Amino acid sequence: METTTPTVNKNKFKMKDFIHLIISVNPKKGLFLLGMLFSLITSAASLVVPQLTKTLVDASGTPTFSTSMLVVLILAFVLQLGVGTLGGFLLRYVGESAVKTLRERLWKHLLHLPVSYFDDHKSGESSSRLVNDTSVIKELVTSQFPSFVTGLIQLVGSMIILFLMDWQMAAIMFSAVPLITLIMWPIGKIMSKLGRQLQAATADFNADASEKLSEIRLIKASNGEASEQENGRRNIGAIFTLGVKDAKVSAILQPIMTTAMLGLLVGILGYGAIRVQAGTLTSGALIAFLLYLFNIIAPVTTFAMFFSQVQKAMGATERIQEILDTPLEPIQAAPKAAIDGAVLRAEQIDFSYDPKRPILQNISFEAKPNTVIAFAGPSGGGKSTIFALLERFYEPTSGRLLIGEQPIADIDLQDWRAQIGYVSQDSAVFAGTIRENLQYGLGRTLSEEELWQGLALAYADQFVQEFPEKLETQIGERGVKLSGGQKQRIAIARAFLRDPKLLMLDEATASLDSQSEEKVQRALDHLMEGRTTLVIAHRLSTIVDADQIYFIEKGTITGQGTHAELISNHPLYAAYVNEQMIN
Repeated sequence: METTTPTVNKNKFKMKDFIHLIISVNPKKGLFLLGMLFSLITSAASLVVPQLTKTLVDASGTPTFSTSMLVVLILAFVLQLGVGTLGGFLLRYVGESAVKTLRERLWKHLLHLPVSYFDDHKSGESSSRLVNDTSVIKELVTSQFPSFVTGLIQLVGSMIILFLMDWQMAAIMFSAVPLITLIMWPIGKIMSKLGRQLQAATADFNADASEKLSEIRLIKASNGEASEQENGRRNIGAIFTLGVKDAKVSAILQPIMTTAMLGLLVGILGYGAIRVQAGTLTSGALIAFLLYLFNIIAPVTTFAMFFSQVQKAMGATERIQEILDTPLEPIQAAPKAAIDGAVLRAEQIDFSYDPKRPILQNISFEAKPNTVIAFAGPSGGGKSTIFALLERFYEPTSGRLLIGEQPIADIDLQDWRAQIGYVSQDSAVFAGTIRENLQYGLGRTLSEEELWQGLALAYADQFVQEFPEKLETQIGERGVKLSGGQKQRIAIARAFLRDPKLLMLDEATASLDSQSEEKVQRALDHLMEGRTTLVIAHRLSTIVDADQIYFIEKGTITGQGTHAELISNHPLYAAYVNEQMIN
């Protein structure tokens, strides 16, 4: 008993949570109520038809037979068809609208989650929540729920009418209900469990496939096809095994339901025939009974699907709610940044992803306006993490980052990032045209002149001009149709067009050949003019020309000064320059 009670409470909470989630997306209540009204009319018509049929059959072959009764019956069928179609459409429309709003809300939430969330969750997993889990909820809301409501009305209405017509026949019919429930209950629980497992396995496969396909070049370059084929086969096999189990249960369930319903139908028909012969039941009443029986059978067969879908939706709701409950980046209104003429300072910054493994310790530096500050040191020392903190992808564990006397944590986040130009070693570009990439995130449409001016400043106008479609050239996923140098210059042109006050360059030329590096460096030198620039140094000329250099190793600044000062008083820096830069 102790293990059962918490499970029941948890399920109750989940149903409440699901309803709250649907209500939170503001479904169109007026249209929903109208759809429900039409469904009620349809259900009422389905309850009237057997009674009209009974009267029509009993009156056939007698002087009291009237064609008007036949006309009324036909009108009832037309009403059931027309109003039922409209009601079903309205309910589905409301459901589609609610799920659309849910997806928009979830997508917006995902976009505003902190970077730390995506460090811990695969992108494929998040996209599965956005697409697959919302599809499960969509199926319940748009299809299963309307069918359940109309079916429930038909079921209850038919039961009441049957007992009013002939309680003995009705009692025989419903004596089978406990037996069917006894069979269906354990099978339904098994189907619910399998449905959850199947969803989880599908989400895992989706996440793994998305990750691997995004790195297809690494797979091919490493001859990893066989290994990934085996991994995929294993994941697909797991889904197949669960699918086969689900098929077995469904295969068992369907004949049981069919046999039970057929047995019930034969029993009612046989008993009814005896009653008709005895004169205690009319032929019309027997036919009405059978029609009402179909009114009961049809909803009951859909109820099993409905409750199975409910269980799946509960699991989907739990996973969606987990994302929606994850705190967002600070997007509330805050003071604007005042970067012009202000000094950027870090004061005793500590940072770690894991408390047991500090990444940065006691980091302090200062960047005055229109100066170049370089961070140098061995790989893995924490240089890129400093940039991540400045972009506010993460918050320092302790210490402060300030612009002037204003902590950057108190500044409006979007305004702060709008004034930063960030060019990394692996310049991020999206699938789409060059034009779309150049004006990405600017919030306004740039003119042709502005776009070409930005390209010219980045020494990228020449190669773009050579493309047949110029600015409309499709560059492929992550810019695969461009060379490394071309991607970098597109990224630099985008930085020019942002006109940032603070420029951050993360080894922007590290992976380029000498010819591309020379062009990119010229573009960077041009971009650095008149801006406060922080650079993670790779080239010797960048270090030599920097106004101040901070040497970082193992998350700590072990030396600072100009190139000449550090060469003379910091042996590790001198060795680093000789080994890393000159070579």
